[in-house]
Amino acid sequence: MRSARQGTGARHSTVRVEQAKETVKELREALAIAGIKLPTLRLDPVTLAREAPCPLVELGRCSVETAARLAAVLR
Repeated sequence: MRSARQGTGARHSTVRVEQAKETVKELREALAIAGIKLPTLRLDPVTLAREAPCPLVELGRCSVETAARLAAVLR
């Protein structure tokens, strides 16, 4: 019984990671349309290393100019 739950958990984890990857891709595309590039936009590798990954998006570093453009778009 336990191995069946582990299999379900592994599939759920895989789905979560794939959804997170798609979200990062969509965010990168939306930012590009607004003329913004966050060079270090990615999934946080630490949150993927867990037995049951809980992906977080790392927006990373950017220049002050990029941060100002991002703030302007969000207003």
